Amino acid sequence: MLVGLSGAAPFSYITNSCDNTVSVIDAASNTATATVNVGSLPFGVAASTDGTRVYVTNYLSNNVSVIDTTTNTVTATVNVGSLPFGIAVNTGGKKAYVANFASNNISVINTTTNTVITGISAGNGPWGIAVNPDEKEIYVANLNSNNISVINTTTYTIMARVNVGNGPWGIAVTPDGKKVFVTNSNSSTVSVINATMNKVVAVINVGNGPWGVAVSPDGKKAYVANSDSNDVSVIDTATNTITTTIKVGSLPCGVIVNPEGTKVYVVNSDSNNVSIIDTATNTVTATVKVGRLPVAIGQFVVPPSPPVFPGYTKPSTDPNHDGLYEDINGNGILDFNDVVADYDNIDWIGENAPVAFFDYNKNGLIDYNDVIKLSDML
Repeated sequence: MLVGLSGAAPFSYITNSCDNTVSVIDAASNTATATVNVGSLPFGVAASTDGTRVYVTNYLSNNVSVIDTTTNTVTATVNVGSLPFGIAVNTGGKKAYVANFASNNISVINTTTNTVITGISAGNGPWGIAVNPDEKEIYVANLNSNNISVINTTTYTIMARVNVGNGPWGIAVTPDGKKVFVTNSNSSTVSVINATMNKVVAVINVGNGPWGVAVSPDGKKAYVANSDSNDVSVIDTATNTITTTIKVGSLPCGVIVNPEGTKVYVVNSDSNNVSIIDTATNTVTATVKVGRLPVAIGQFVVPPSPPVFPGYTKPSTDPNHDGLYEDINGNGILDFNDVVADYDNIDWIGENAPVAFFDYNKNGLIDYNDVIKLSDML
């Protein structure tokens, strides 16, 4: 799980299932800088959208640990269903959804009060879970019934069931909310679901025993951790084809992409480490030692917290949840004042803010062409 503060490199929160701990990796130095004690057999990880809290599912404790990322201490424990595994936080950060494997349901946590507000029936053996960026649907991979439950987040009812391959494990949604990628661990395939039709539109052969899956911030690539072949399949999401395969450690489980899309983190359970892949070269550039039998599930990427621009009192916002923070002055809407603020603070953005937030023309730079692009969005 990647979280971080504005202007700072994000941190990875890696669950060590055999140690009952979470390792905190500093992305700037590629070193583990802290260890947090949690419950028994921690598996899933998800963070609040503001990066201040991390939620960890404890499989044998039947609860969720809430970690304060400033102090790296557990500040609350929330009881959920039986054998919780996957967890996801919605875009607004107000709800966390927990897949309870043995209860065959989803616990919905109010993240303000850290209480369970309802339970939702799912399929047989819910495992992986993801939230559509529009916050209207959640997708649950049912490991034992070989299908995906599509759940309405307003009515808490199942809208559709989509049959996929054998042993659906991990699940990830593209940033535009149009595609859902599901790893089928026993079929060695990935099912691609059209999120509008709730229908499988492609099946991709990948490595052996695919578990985790993550989509890049620009939505152009999907990364699949193949547990039995010890590699990562890189998928072009436009053509649904594999463009390359990258060797990593032993029994890769979780996979995550950093907010800039420049690095992929792969959790190797049997190697007790994390491989860091450079997305430009598709090569492993670093390996970080963590605890015993580390695990991660689903798409856990959370960007650094948005900054407060000089002269303003509120942080910038992303009104349409596209990953770009067009509302620079934080008043909740995109208007001409945001264009002025962008123009006046070009140098400040480059020195103090996450580039990906304000690179409106997506050329990898902060320049005056971004101001023009922002103006065109009005």
